[in-house]
Amino acid sequence: MTARPTALAGAEIFDGTSRYTASTLIVASGRVIGIVPEDMVPPEAVIERLDGGILCPGFVDLQVNGGGGVMFNDDQSVQTLRTMAEAHARLGATSILPTLITDTPTHTSRAIEAVAAAMAKGVPGIVGLHLEGPHLSQARKGAHDPSLIRPMEDADLTLLLEAARKLPVLKVTLAPETVSPDQIARLSDAGILVSLGHSDASFDTCQSFANAGARCVTHLFNAMSQLGSREPGLVGAALTNGALSAGLIADGIHVHPQSVRAAMAAKQGPGEIFLVSDAMAVAGTDLTEFHLNGRVIRRDNNRLTLEDGTLAGADLDLATAVRNIVKWGAASVDHALAMATSIPAKLHPGLGPIGTLTKGAPADMVHLSAKDYALNAVWRAGVRVARA
Repeated sequence: MTARPTALAGAEIFDGTSRYTASTLIVASGRVIGIVPEDMVPPEAVIERLDGGILCPGFVDLQVNGGGGVMFNDDQSVQTLRTMAEAHARLGATSILPTLITDTPTHTSRAIEAVAAAMAKGVPGIVGLHLEGPHLSQARKGAHDPSLIRPMEDADLTLLLEAARKLPVLKVTLAPETVSPDQIARLSDAGILVSLGHSDASFDTCQSFANAGARCVTHLFNAMSQLGSREPGLVGAALTNGALSAGLIADGIHVHPQSVRAAMAAKQGPGEIFLVSDAMAVAGTDLTEFHLNGRVIRRDNNRLTLEDGTLAGADLDLATAVRNIVKWGAASVDHALAMATSIPAKLHPGLGPIGTLTKGAPADMVHLSAKDYALNAVWRAGVRVARA
């Protein structure tokens, strides 16, 4: 017997690019069937009525270090990935790139194998892997362990190229100081999403690496050469080079709201700014501290820091980031939603149709309140996700 479709009615619908009013979203068998006018709902559909607000695609987060009390750096296993994905689904991110922060070659290899295994097992929400380091700049290391940062060697390049054949999506954050343009070109040619970050490189150097194949910038403004009057740095390259897109941590701590507004106004396309959480183990929990590479990271008033005060990831979810972007006047509601859905989803073909509510896309949705865009409900493959 074919399962009856479900009709989600009563909310405005944002499909990743366009807004629909007086319409209903039809889903069946975990997929989107379509968006139809309210008076054209199939008679056999089960109607689920929402109390106003906005129904939009589940959030797509390309930088997730941990969640649910665990860190990927601590345990590169399918169970850790499952725990992280479940925690972030409850926060609205139904698709995540688990992120391994700078670590040893052994841990990197384990991370690749764990993500490949999780995807083979169909762990919901895991869509690939993000390796943030270890090929970064010591001058812009941030919370990364300086003893583990190193230049890229032939063995590292081979490992990444092999990983690209195993995984549908591999994102790698690199600094020009520790890699060569030829290495960037080989990674890019293999389908890897190369992102520049944790770098003190000059504007011209960053431009040359974009020409070599880098297509992204990791957490705009943070851990990178800044925009100056005589040297635009990586920030300047991210904003003026249309080939580059850039992740942004919109928590009001990592980047000042007025800097966010200026960046949004300045960004040259077709590359776009998108939202990331840079979430750590505390996401979805009431933990007040955790460990990274043996170092204590403390949580205080939505701020995560090492003992010396260095920011160490973010205490943020994408629903809050969307709300902040709108509150700061940096983007319209629809653009802010796209920054958390369709914009990151289109950065790599391996991400498929996530981040949209077009026909055939996964029925991953979030429902936000009309007043303050608070998260009311989450669906993954058409099934409501239990909220903690």
